[in-house]
Amino acid sequence: MFQRLEQAAVQAERAPVRVTVDGGEVRCREGDSVAAALLASGHFDCRDTVVQGVPRGPFCMMGVCYDCLVTIDGIANRQACMTPVHAGMRIERQRGAPEVQP
Repeated sequence: MFQRLEQAAVQAERAPVRVTVDGGEVRCREGDSVAAALLASGHFDCRDTVVQGVPRGPFCMMGVCYDCLVTIDGIANRQACMTPVHAGMRIERQRGAPEVQP
């Protein structure tokens, strides 16, 4: 479904970065957004809806729809499409209703 464009891949040779997604290691490219890295590695859903638990994934890729919310380094409700990856980042899908932190 999601594929990098060949021409863009050649032009944008960047250093590989390793992140953790739901406990498993994923290699992605430096400069990618978390959403692009998730899609490129085959992780198509970021969170589940609160009421019915329906999986949701990146939709707009520009910070408008909030379907790509994930937990990054222990901080919930981060927009994957607006957050660049960095080495050692811990990314987790959000399952169920979010917890409100004081």
